[in-house]
Amino acid sequence: MLNKVVIFGVGLIGGSFARSLKKAGAVGSVVGMGRSAASLQRARELGIIDVIGGDMSEALPGADLVLLAAPVAQTEAILAAIAPHLRPGTVVTDAGSTKSDVVASARRALGGKIAQFVPGHPIAGRETNGPEAAIDDLYVGKKVVLTALDENAADDIERVAAAWRACDAVIHRLTPQEHDKVFAAVSHLPHLLAYALVDDIANKPHADLLFQYAASGFRDFTRIAGSSPEMWRDISLANQSALLTELDAYLAQLTGLRARLAAGDGAGLERVYSNAQHARHQWITAIEAAEAPPSQAKEV
Repeated sequence: MLNKVVIFGVGLIGGSFARSLKKAGAVGSVVGMGRSAASLQRARELGIIDVIGGDMSEALPGADLVLLAAPVAQTEAILAAIAPHLRPGTVVTDAGSTKSDVVASARRALGGKIAQFVPGHPIAGRETNGPEAAIDDLYVGKKVVLTALDENAADDIERVAAAWRACDAVIHRLTPQEHDKVFAAVSHLPHLLAYALVDDIANKPHADLLFQYAASGFRDFTRIAGSSPEMWRDISLANQSALLTELDAYLAQLTGLRARLAAGDGAGLERVYSNAQHARHQWITAIEAAEAPPSQAKEV
């Protein structure tokens, strides 16, 4: 049971965390912090938060857990504002989609209090934003990656893990560097590609005609282009090196496909398509096999 949780950012990620904890009866009071007074007011109206936080010196005392669910570019500024008011016994975590930059920001901002920061990343989302997007089952059966630091105490890591388990999430562990390489390939690159494709179509002179005939395949492929541009701008720049590596590999793949297409190499195209189909089938099968009721979820 967490007596008091402070959440910076009360939209989809932070708001869903609050809703999930409340549904589980795992939190006493939730304090919301953020840049938008309108969003904070709406979050309170919806019952996502109990208190709209103001001054740090009033919001932070007595907090068991602080979650940063704001865009990653804001991490250092928020942590720097928190640092003077961060007391022993309070654990801070985040929900950022990149980790190496977040850890570096935390070290600069928190200094000797870095042990109280346990980095994390919930692998869940929707293409909608704001307090209205928050739901109480967003994290059910979803992975949450903790990239714990050497300085973190085992009890503090467990406090963060237990909070996410109360949301019915499954805890995984990676180093910050492993995390960023993995998610550059399977999350950050797909978002970049989806944004690029929709932007390309939208900039064509006959865009209206093209969108008129875009059907379910286009909708499914580009769904994630409905996500927050601000957030994904920050993620792209924060994980620039790993994302450039993956983008270069993808460009090489496209160059190879273009060569096969230009040469009329149907057999070569089919080999690529078949390999992709087989790999995707294996991936989906593995996911389905691994799915279990939340009560049976384990830590990985």
